[in-house]
Amino acid sequence: MRVIIVGCGRMGARVARDLDREGHQVTVIDERADTFRRLGTEFGGQTVPGLGIDEDVLRAAGVEQADAFVAAAESDSINIMAAQVAKEIFGVPKVVARMYDPHREDIYRSLGLETICPTIVGARLIREAIADAQRR
Repeated sequence: MRVIIVGCGRMGARVARDLDREGHQVTVIDERADTFRRLGTEFGGQTVPGLGIDEDVLRAAGVEQADAFVAAAESDSINIMAAQVAKEIFGVPKVVARMYDPHREDIYRSLGLETICPTIVGARLIREAIADAQRR
């Protein structure tokens, strides 16, 4: 699978390394080229410096051939714009955007975008861990 990831922070780099190890073709975009060091020396994918909402940068990353697109930049605004561009302009079949703000997640989902909010996921996992402890 060809996957483009916008954002090479902790989340983006982790997803990129994992997918690369699984044999996927991964390209990571970040406007700060120094963040690519997070990928490590064993990362076999490509890196493209630039802004993940810039259509020329996305084309250079191969968005037109992408099977999946992950928007994992540090900014919810960048993530939503990048996800919309990937979905609406380039027709990427699977687009996922990470959202920090749980209040925005519903808005973005109403636009037809698949989102993941670490705040909501983390809170759910903590509640489940507590519930498991109570059952023992």
